[in-house]
Amino acid sequence: MTSDVAERVTADAVVIGAGHNGLVAAALLADAGWDVVVLEAQNQAGGAVKSAELVPGYVSDLYSAFYPLSTASPALQSLSLEDHGLRWAHAPAVVGHARSAEDDDAPVIYRDIARTAADFDRRRPGDGDRWLEVCEFFQRIKKPLLETLFAPFPPVRGPAGLLRRIGSADALRLAHLLLLPAGELARHLFDGDAARLLVLGNAMHADVPVDAPGSGVMGYLMMMLAQDGGFPVPVGGAGELTQALVRRAGAAGARVECGREVSSIDVSGHRATAVRCADGSIVRCRRAVIADTSAPQLYQRLLPSGVLPQRHRDLSRFVWDTPVLKVNYALNAPIPWRSPSLSETGTVHLGADHDGLIRWMADLNTGTVPQHPFLLFGQMTTADPSRSPAGTESAWAYTHLPRGLSDDAAAEELAAAVDDVLERHAPGVTRRIVGKVIQRPSDLERSDANLHAGAVNGGTSQLFQQLIFRPLPGQGRAQTPLDNVFLGSAAASPGGGVHGICGRNAARAALATDGPTGWPRRRLNRAASRLLLG
Repeated sequence: MTSDVAERVTADAVVIGAGHNGLVAAALLADAGWDVVVLEAQNQAGGAVKSAELVPGYVSDLYSAFYPLSTASPALQSLSLEDHGLRWAHAPAVVGHARSAEDDDAPVIYRDIARTAADFDRRRPGDGDRWLEVCEFFQRIKKPLLETLFAPFPPVRGPAGLLRRIGSADALRLAHLLLLPAGELARHLFDGDAARLLVLGNAMHADVPVDAPGSGVMGYLMMMLAQDGGFPVPVGGAGELTQALVRRAGAAGARVECGREVSSIDVSGHRATAVRCADGSIVRCRRAVIADTSAPQLYQRLLPSGVLPQRHRDLSRFVWDTPVLKVNYALNAPIPWRSPSLSETGTVHLGADHDGLIRWMADLNTGTVPQHPFLLFGQMTTADPSRSPAGTESAWAYTHLPRGLSDDAAAEELAAAVDDVLERHAPGVTRRIVGKVIQRPSDLERSDANLHAGAVNGGTSQLFQQLIFRPLPGQGRAQTPLDNVFLGSAAASPGGGVHGICGRNAARAALATDGPTGWPRRRLNRAASRLLLG
């Protein structure tokens, strides 16, 4: 503990965790004039938004990498991070999906909408016009739809805006469309397999099976964001986004202190009164505690037993998202894709068509290490030339293991399968690899205790654990049963993704319930907790 921190033992708000949500919350509270301290267990801020040179000369993003939600997020956009040093870069093309290892003409979403439409139309006449219609409709509903998806549950302003924009009949049809399984949604929107497959691949950015209700939401949203704002990356690595957030929070007056692991939260009555650190120090809080932690970390480790309803203590039915395996590559030349169209895309989907995705999900659901995994693949130097020397490529592959099968042996087996999938789609690529670092689920959890068994989403995105069911049935908001403790991480609604909304929602809830004017909200929250949580 630095002497600077030792002198500052009381704050209006203590934010536990300097992930991007915690930093957003800290900036917003500091903007409101609150005295804010952020305590981060790791020696570096960022949570799952970090980068490093795992291989000298090659910058790798250690967790998240592409940020389509950043351009749509009102939380991040409102902070004007570009004024604090953040710069964005884009690949020439956004995302492509190889239908098989033999596919030499993979469909792609280009940054230019006319080029995307022409490519879709070449593959299936009429799909180009359908793409233009879908994109035009998205522009009409974009603002109220994003307000609906990002608002604390239950959303009010967003649905009202949708009704004003498109009327009740079209709003009902839209709701039905977004609740469809991704496969059904793709068939509703397009006639050709190429455009449909891009819907499915984009749906796989979450952990919802393509044949499960609600999986279409992610496919639709990611497709539209791909065409609308692209999949940008921070120039210099994901860590640059974190550093911009740290500078922004600091400019507002918040303090970010790393190497400060929180061991517990003191509670008196219905309020948190202090936060205790593993080094023995105590930071007293006048007004609020915001936890940018997993739900189990907050409810089972940090808060004392007996202050919460039993359902909050018993998270036995809480479902984590599937464990992540990430393989980071340093290549001495561009990737020799069998399909030339993939050479200019930042994000590539590999390893499965519709039926292949179903088989892959079957492996995950039956505890089988996939031998033919579906991969998200990132060409980072293609997107941002600063990531590695000219003529080389810094890249990564990302896939999943089944829940409950996150041991190192299973991870090594899956990593070998990842290399095989990559080689089949880009013959000769393994001869160009000059460095490779595997991040197994155990490595992810070791680097960040919130990434339990390699789960990076804060809990599954499936419909049964979203909205009012996230992280537990009856919650769905940043509020907890305690008056001044708020869950401001991906474990809260609206869930995972680098958008900062969970942190913003927590900060807004803290401001709204603070002081004498917040008394009605505090009473209402207590009543709702007793009614819904027991």
